[in-house]
Amino acid sequence: MTPTIIREQDFLRNLPLFRELAPDELDRVAARTRQQRAARGEILFHRGEPAAGMHVIVTGQIKLAFASSSGDEKVVDILGPGQSFGEAVMFLDTRHVVSAHALADSLLLFISRDAIFDELERDPKFARRIVGGLSRRLHYLMSDLEAVSMRSGTERLIGYLLSQRAVTDTDDEAGGKGQLRITLPATKGLIASRLNLTQEHFSRILHELVSRGMITVKGRKILISDVERLKSYTG
Repeated sequence: MTPTIIREQDFLRNLPLFRELAPDELDRVAARTRQQRAARGEILFHRGEPAAGMHVIVTGQIKLAFASSSGDEKVVDILGPGQSFGEAVMFLDTRHVVSAHALADSLLLFISRDAIFDELERDPKFARRIVGGLSRRLHYLMSDLEAVSMRSGTERLIGYLLSQRAVTDTDDEAGGKGQLRITLPATKGLIASRLNLTQEHFSRILHELVSRGMITVKGRKILISDVERLKSYTG
């Protein structure tokens, strides 16, 4: 397969964080950005390593995780193209609190901390966008904490399935009105960890939804037969 070749400026200017930068500002950031390839299974960094910058995913998929006190892995997030990670610890000038693993062959951009800090000093608007991005991430984490604390496993799994509704199928093969076909972005085990469920509990919930005629499961492909019915189901 021919390696993907990109121009850093072309990719960065389409990200919300850098979209409003002037061409010369974008050039300065791009000059201190390097492309990084990670093969499936490769670890980009371990928990506890110093954070020297932030990553943006161009292609591929990255898992953020850490080991629990019992030695089990806890998946914090599963990220795809256009998403970034590492900003928070970069600003705190501390060490990574999670490890980053490539779930697929990936191409990333690594932007050095110094490049970001220099632009923060030059442009107050850039600082506001950084704060906005971190605030959105905090809101996401708070919503995630609420889901884990206040919702049942069934509600968490249904919410996750419905959040994957990037494409609604309406043709004859996909089903009719009110149906939705999704493809899980990772293995069921990883998604179970992401939702703070054991694999056994995750499988039991799927089996229950299948037995009630709400979904059909074939590997990672799931057909939701009635979106509104699934939304209202609480188990």
